[in-house]
Amino acid sequence: MLIGMTPQVRSYLASIGRRGGRKSRRRLDPEVARGMVRVREARRAFRRFHATCFWYCDPDYVVTSGDVRWVAEQLMKHGGRLGWQIGASLRCQSPGRDSHAAH
Repeated sequence: MLIGMTPQVRSYLASIGRRGGRKSRRRLDPEVARGMVRVREARRAFRRFHATCFWYCDPDYVVTSGDVRWVAEQLMKHGGRLGWQIGASLRCQSPGRDSHAAH
């Protein structure tokens, strides 16, 4: 307990703490969480391999869930051994969507 904290202050802090805790807890379906991880990893790979695999794309392009399979394919074609490994792991995780046109 902090020195000099009145019961009113203590009560107020407890009430906002409870409210914040309730709002910040979100429940994610495991499949949604895996999808978020897939997109995050694809975005990271896009930035890391931009010069070798995605040089023709805008460097500020934001990879979406529909792009994960495309990113994996480009990595496996043009990313060398490390790119192939990352692309293969993305492809294994990716649902059967191929919604990416041309960039």
